Amino acid sequence: MNRVTIEQLQKMRETEDHVEFKKGEGGNVSYNGAGKDNPKDRRRCILGYVSALCNEGGGYLVIGMHDSLPHKVTGTKQSENTIGKLESDIYRDLGIRPDVYELYDKQNKRVLVIQIPARPAGKVFKFEDVALMRVGEELKPMDDKTYISIIQEQEPDFSEEICENAQISDLDEEAIEILKDKYALKQKNPAFRSLSNEQALSDLNLLKDGKVTNAAILLVGKESVIDRLFPQAKVMLEYRNTETQINFDNRFVFGKPFYKLIDELWNAINLRNGYIPVREGAYIGLSSIPFFNEEVIREVVNNAFAHRDYRRNSEIVIKMYPTRLDVINAGGFPQGVTLENLLTVPSTPRNRLLADVLSKTGIVERSGQGIDKIFLYTLAEGKPAPDYSHSDDFTVTAILSATVKEIGFALFVQTIQAELPDNEKLTVFDVITLCKIRDGERKIADRTIVKKLEDKNCIEKHGKTNAQYYTLHRRYYEMVGKTAEYSLLVDWDAKQLLAVISPYLQKYGKAKKSDLLKIVGDHITDKQLRSFLNQLRAIDYIKTEGVRGHLVYMLGDSYFKNNDLMNRALNIGLETLKNNGEI
Repeated sequence: MNRVTIEQLQKMRETEDHVEFKKGEGGNVSYNGAGKDNPKDRRRCILGYVSALCNEGGGYLVIGMHDSLPHKVTGTKQSENTIGKLESDIYRDLGIRPDVYELYDKQNKRVLVIQIPARPAGKVFKFEDVALMRVGEELKPMDDKTYISIIQEQEPDFSEEICENAQISDLDEEAIEILKDKYALKQKNPAFRSLSNEQALSDLNLLKDGKVTNAAILLVGKESVIDRLFPQAKVMLEYRNTETQINFDNRFVFGKPFYKLIDELWNAINLRNGYIPVREGAYIGLSSIPFFNEEVIREVVNNAFAHRDYRRNSEIVIKMYPTRLDVINAGGFPQGVTLENLLTVPSTPRNRLLADVLSKTGIVERSGQGIDKIFLYTLAEGKPAPDYSHSDDFTVTAILSATVKEIGFALFVQTIQAELPDNEKLTVFDVITLCKIRDGERKIADRTIVKKLEDKNCIEKHGKTNAQYYTLHRRYYEMVGKTAEYSLLVDWDAKQLLAVISPYLQKYGKAKKSDLLKIVGDHITDKQLRSFLNQLRAIDYIKTEGVRGHLVYMLGDSYFKNNDLMNRALNIGLETLKNNGEI
């Protein structure tokens, strides 16, 4: 909804225009009805009216204007200087994000407007666990008939509706050719390229009886037509240098049809993309990890385009920071999808025709698989999982981090993937399980996945039957060691030993010699291991606990002493530091 003016408000009627006027001159309207014993009285508060108006399809709570036409301005001090707090409090308590703003008349009397969005299809909002509706001057519990009709609503497919104000001449021929090429390639049907534009679009149901659908405009419409009919279909790319920054440093607007937009958008993102160098290029030729993986970014944007609610007047917004990227689009998760089942429940597309065409042309994965790819590729690069926790009933927000937690983990996973045939590659659930084991989780619920990972030499079992736990395969610790900053310590074998076993000891605290021998594998013998451990004990980089036969090893105090000492060890060696009396 666009912001209203006082002049517009003065002409509105409460029922027809979904407005609730409160004079506000005798004192503030209660925020949550606190202090009132009667539920009927408590409901007549800001939270009560916001939930009722949202259930009504959106509207305005106006404080500081008389409720009788022509709604004379009375003025109010409600939430003066605390508008932002009121907005965030409503969102915290109801999950509804209103637009709260002030208006002033010619006499400088202040009016507070709380502009409330329409509820999503099938969703009812409640105050004090009661679904409210406005009935005359009252706020009453919603009747059963209304409640049932709402929760049984099916979201209409906006994309398949006929766009009454468009015709075939409003379509972009270059975009149509791109669509035809992609369909021919994906479906292995080169003859599709030779079809007339009208026939090709009809075959994909983008034209129905010669009439243009909304999906056709969004996918292959001319830029000027999209701007006229669906300005909310634009994508805004904003660059910011810091994550605390409110104003953007630069902004680019993409309003072309999707088949032309998506490549231009990625190119703009990639202009500021960075890379993390990987020194161990011997592993499957991996020489660098991009901050933002092209497959992941395209999939997130494709999902936003296919699943967003085009009835809401807000664009897809991409906020790009040096090491983070946020993608925000209107409309909550599709029906049936929640944060908890995001990876396990196939979604019902909000725009089924749009999603169908994108799938047939190889742009998006079939239902439920796109999100798998986003998580799989991100976690396999050693990055934190994509964060969808800032999403709500009105907006989906995907936050992608460019920070690589462990290059060694990325090498480990991608080396395994390279070794496996296509039909045995690690799935997103396999990689999530590896992440849990890497991060120290000892009890893994899904025994089937654990058994599969053990058979593929991804993990190793430790302990007795009643106290078994798993660690990642010893190759992981070797790879972490080879990418560690301090991998140049002492002579080759001892320095390599410390680099390989230190991540394990940091994670698990202590280990038996037999555990360490499993980690280093065939690189050194039992006798060499004992010798090098003794060397590291002598300079307090390793210490022990227990008696012979039950000895365990831990990282020593010198290891944690300070970064400067570690840097000096890189340059002049441990023995020199020892001779100088520094350790």
